[in-house]
Amino acid sequence: MAESHTSVLVVGGGPVGLALSCLLSAQGVGHVLVEARPATSRHPRARGVSARSMEIFRRMGLENAVRAAGLPAEQVSFYRGRDLVDPDYVRTGPAQEPGEGGPEHTPSPGLVCSQDVLEPLLLRRARELAGPRVRFGTRLLSFRDDGLGVQAVVEERATGRRYRLRADWLVGCDGASSTVRAGAGITMEGPTGLGRYLSIRFEAPLGQVVADRVSASYFLTVPGRGGFMAVDNDRHWIYQYPLGPDPGAAAGTGAAADVTDHRFLAGLVRTAAGVPDLDVTVRDTMTWRMDARLARSYRSSRVLLAGDAAHVVPPTGGHGMNTGIGDADNLAWKLAAVTAGHAGDALLDTYEAERRPLARQVIDISTANAANRTGYRIDDELLLTAAYRSLAVVPGPEHDDRPSALDPAGCRPCCRPGERVPHVRLTTADAADEASTLDLVGPGFTLLTADDDPRWQPHAEAVRRAGIPLALRAVRTASRREAEPGQWARLLGAGHADTALLVRPDGHIAWRGVRPADPAALPALVRRVLAAP
Repeated sequence: MAESHTSVLVVGGGPVGLALSCLLSAQGVGHVLVEARPATSRHPRARGVSARSMEIFRRMGLENAVRAAGLPAEQVSFYRGRDLVDPDYVRTGPAQEPGEGGPEHTPSPGLVCSQDVLEPLLLRRARELAGPRVRFGTRLLSFRDDGLGVQAVVEERATGRRYRLRADWLVGCDGASSTVRAGAGITMEGPTGLGRYLSIRFEAPLGQVVADRVSASYFLTVPGRGGFMAVDNDRHWIYQYPLGPDPGAAAGTGAAADVTDHRFLAGLVRTAAGVPDLDVTVRDTMTWRMDARLARSYRSSRVLLAGDAAHVVPPTGGHGMNTGIGDADNLAWKLAAVTAGHAGDALLDTYEAERRPLARQVIDISTANAANRTGYRIDDELLLTAAYRSLAVVPGPEHDDRPSALDPAGCRPCCRPGERVPHVRLTTADAADEASTLDLVGPGFTLLTADDDPRWQPHAEAVRRAGIPLALRAVRTASRREAEPGQWARLLGAGHADTALLVRPDGHIAWRGVRPADPAALPALVRRVLAAP
């Protein structure tokens, strides 16, 4: 059996695995991705792409393509009514409209872009960067972790050819029924079976029906009727039909749901829509179960978990896929630092310390939403509030000992260590072009100063001489300034005119401080963040 070697083996080619592949490529990490499916998802599945995910896609060069493929922003509302023609319907927007209630928090607001459209965009980008190392139609058969690496056996499904892959690290992005998680002996905790649903993908001319109430999701207030998810708000739709506890039984009716009878399924759609003569063409179906599960650990020796393999989130809130994309962003730069020899293995322990408490919160919020389907709103900016507490963050004087956390009360940007570097809109001196402070970050570490101050240059050079990639960048330069003068100073706080931020490749602040007297102090601080020997 042929054998080859790679630094990282990624198992799973859904949105999380593909995002991880793109991010690893951007960090220069050699890797192989294997996905058992021959092609990307045909079913829309997840649809909500949060602001934080869009910021990550912006860094990957994909924001414009994803935005062009999604629903227009004006359609991201939520409908509640007895059916789609209910004259007494209620229509609400997301929890935070762009520009609502205060300053702009992101250059990249979220949107609705269904998974069957998103995955091909990610796959195309992953293959542009990694070429044939992204292998669909290839499944993981087995693996063995010997503490120094992972010996995996994979199979090309079309030919039956098997070969061995030796990887320094294995990342399971292979979903809720993860083969990697099972092989690593990592268990899950939390309830299963919070609900069961039949998802019907169909075509029908519903665009004209909902023209005066167009929304992203249509929740039906009649018990047992479920709801509609817009794919294009014209002809392409998903109907989520609740099933009873008995396989094949419809919730609240006891009637059997025959998923093979397209006439029966079309009748369900017509009844739920309130349009008896609707022309319905059923394309395919899938059944799914609502669970709220969290892996007891995100790492076992050389094996790590991300996405649904690490956390299964109820879809009520639209945070599941986005939490997984955040996992990929957190993990990619850490794997890059470890494989390049800049960091110690202990850096990878900070992945669980930072991401698992956030997933716990997301699961709890989404479970509460599931119990209150008629009252919750989508919080596009929730994941922008992530504040990390781990050894990969140097605490400031205001730091506390709480675990990593989200702030459901809303986005309150600042420049505290552990938090995402805040967005400030930047413009050229002639106001001809705009950007964001987020665009100044990465791909390695960034030393971010308020002004173009040459006195920081020896400190940045000292870090680079230590072999650690770091860029020195300023918010204000001769050719660039804040669109709102003084905004950066307000975020830094009083008395911090000479303060710089050490920003990690994932955009989170690792350290905030004034210029040390000794340039050797900064490399020592970066090595501390990296858990370097």
